[in-house]
Amino acid sequence: HATGVVIGETTVVGHGCTLLHGVTLGGTGKQQGDRHPKLGGNVLVGARASILGNVKIGNCVKIGASAVVLNNIPAYATAVGCPAKVIGKAKEENPASGLDHGCSLVEMF
Repeated sequence: HATGVVIGETTVVGHGCTLLHGVTLGGTGKQQGDRHPKLGGNVLVGARASILGNVKIGNCVKIGASAVVLNNIPAYATAVGCPAKVIGKAKEENPASGLDHGCSLVEMF
């Protein structure tokens, strides 16, 4: 856990995901068994973001840098903040390959 990316033992990472530096896909410490995140396909996870617990992240989701995700995020959503909140819908078909870290390709709610 000293440096880099942390991925818990029951984590599932879908095809085509991009995890930037310092990402944590971990448990909350309050669950047993299947206790780590499940990422859909083509998810972009920003630098230093943490996704904690047995939560489901839909396909083509954008998670902002330093976000702390504690709840499920629906497909094509963009989530930011601590705790993370959905602020809009990703306009691009594959956020993980486009690597647009701004909100120019987000349809805001």
